Amino acid sequence: MNISEKYIKRCIELARNGLGSTYPNPMVGSVIVHDGKIIGEGWHRKAGEAHAEVNAINSVKDEKLLQDSTIYVSLEPCSHYGKTPPCSDLIIDKGIKKVVIGTMDPFAKVAGRGIKKLLDAGCKVKVGVLEEECLELNKRFFTFHKKRRSYIILKWAQTQDGFIAPQTKAENKPVWITNKYSGILVHKWRSEETAILVGTKTVLEDNPNLNVRKWNGEDPVRLIIDKDLKIPRETSVYNREQKTIIICSKKPENQNRDNLIFEEIDFSDNIATEICDILYKHELQSVIIEGGSKTTQQFIDSNLWDEARIFTGTTRFKTGVKAPLLNGNLENELLIANDNLKIYRNDQGDNL
Repeated sequence: MNISEKYIKRCIELARNGLGSTYPNPMVGSVIVHDGKIIGEGWHRKAGEAHAEVNAINSVKDEKLLQDSTIYVSLEPCSHYGKTPPCSDLIIDKGIKKVVIGTMDPFAKVAGRGIKKLLDAGCKVKVGVLEEECLELNKRFFTFHKKRRSYIILKWAQTQDGFIAPQTKAENKPVWITNKYSGILVHKWRSEETAILVGTKTVLEDNPNLNVRKWNGEDPVRLIIDKDLKIPRETSVYNREQKTIIICSKKPENQNRDNLIFEEIDFSDNIATEICDILYKHELQSVIIEGGSKTTQQFIDSNLWDEARIFTGTTRFKTGVKAPLLNGNLENELLIANDNLKIYRNDQGDNL
């Protein structure tokens, strides 16, 4: 690992601190190095607040050192005025002459303009250091802006014999297949994504909250597929405690209010594609699909998924609702206590 890679790796580590809180902005980390020593660090903490480069520059105790320093940043510095001024302008104003960048920004208002501005000001710029890692860091942001859809994560838990639910249940609540540690991890995942999607059957049978209760973080936007509006208004998904989008064949008149929105789709068409359009319309950069088997399989069959996280517990049902069928590239496998977790990537999808 060379010097540039060493410091971009640190930028990536810093950037990850913003996971789940920077939306709709990307996660970015920045490091300032003078004479082989880190003199400043920062990351983007929250949309509307200072960017990583600003926080790194502000953390430097002696500003006079900046003119002889190198600034490292995991993503191209912005060149436009948004909620904050352009970071490329700040770098130039502070007299920093050497800039090392992990990857370019695909966002139309940046897309190479920040780099051009730095070069035009006489800065020495190096781009493409640990680029794959930097792309992976912001896979949600890049998917949204390049593919014009959300980053799609499939998640389910299955028994040893391949069922995700029993055939019948005595009451409307989930039958747990995994242990409590896996449950906590799932809530952590929810806090990292902007939306969560389930089908009608999941809501009718489990009455889920689809929020973050076992972890600190923002609740995702709930998307509920309910073609004929069968779900009773007293179920938890109608509590308006978080933004909820009901996907139906015909939306009721004058029902969109507060945190409750109805969206129509044609259920005779490709449902997964239409749902992706709704997610994009509402600027939701990522979605975790938690149920059920039919809903999940529709996305698999349409090749509209990026990642799958599959738990296998220790129980057996013998009969029940079969788990979805998926072909993907096994990326990681680990144990969560006595649960097995496998993480797959869609190696048949288009690359970023």
